[in-house]
Amino acid sequence: MRKSFLARARTVALILLAATAIMLICTYVAYTGLPFLYSLLGAEPDPYWKQAIFATVFFILFIGCVGAISSLMSKRHMLVWDMIQDAMRRIAKGDFSVSIDIPLDEKDRLGTIVSNVNQMAVELGALEKMRQEFISNVSHEIQSPLTSIQGFAKAIKQENLSPEARLRYITIIETESERLSKISDNLLKLTSLESKHHPFEQVTYRLDKQLRNVVLANEPKWLEKKLDMEVELEPVTCRADRDLLSQVWINLLSNAIKFTPEGGTIRIGLSAREGRARVTVADTGIGLTEEDRQHVFERFYKADKSRTSSGGGSGLGLSIVQKIIEMHGGDISVESRPGEGTVFLVELPLELQESSA
Repeated sequence: MRKSFLARARTVALILLAATAIMLICTYVAYTGLPFLYSLLGAEPDPYWKQAIFATVFFILFIGCVGAISSLMSKRHMLVWDMIQDAMRRIAKGDFSVSIDIPLDEKDRLGTIVSNVNQMAVELGALEKMRQEFISNVSHEIQSPLTSIQGFAKAIKQENLSPEARLRYITIIETESERLSKISDNLLKLTSLESKHHPFEQVTYRLDKQLRNVVLANEPKWLEKKLDMEVELEPVTCRADRDLLSQVWINLLSNAIKFTPEGGTIRIGLSAREGRARVTVADTGIGLTEEDRQHVFERFYKADKSRTSSGGGSGLGLSIVQKIIEMHGGDISVESRPGEGTVFLVELPLELQESSA
């Protein structure tokens, strides 16, 4: 409200200043021009008519100046409006390289509109780039297992194929089908989460017990790799969507197990400070480069470029994790260095309550 009042006051002051300047110019022209005209005519009217002629000339000059300035401003505004309409037509046709390059005061309404059109073109261009990259990534991720399935399905048709080779090919087809199904499920889940219509049912439960259950459910995986699992969980009661958060912990722990070499260590911690729960999932795995760390939550991004389809994963897991954390009003961050492991930190808002063992 205060900013709007100051903007209007500034506009009124500028108008008054411009009108005063025009009046002074017109007065000067009339005051110096009329005596020169009288000397050319060789006659000078009486004081009454001199005053009337002066007022008439001043009025004509003032109206003429205002009209000329208004005409110029109107033409300039019409030019700008034409450029805005042309830009909007190009944007509607999918051309987001539009930029209206006219020096205007951004505090002026027309300047604000031009600035907003330019900003809209930039943001729509970024969205279009993301859309194209998304389609390209989806096509690539789906094409890889489909090609594998098609190739091994043809190989099975060979009559002289041994039972062992046939079984191996069928197993590969089954694995690739499961991978394709997982990609589809993750895409549907991510789309559902981003649509803001995904079921979100909050309940009050013990977060430390949930984390402990996730660790126990994945015990066969980390025991198989002979990993040391260090768990330090404070009793914390939270209010959240139990199923969605369970997927967060499963994804983070699965990644830690997958990228930690045999004999490594995984540490899971939980504490509550100042109304927020802090969950850490740390490993002594391969780590991430700085570039990988900056992009790790992007869709389809894979830090391990050499990972093949057999390694599983589609690059959607951490995108889903980030979206779920955001839905709960929390934050997730990652710290990592190549060869020194990775630490994921999740912070969730909560109302601390008395918890029973």
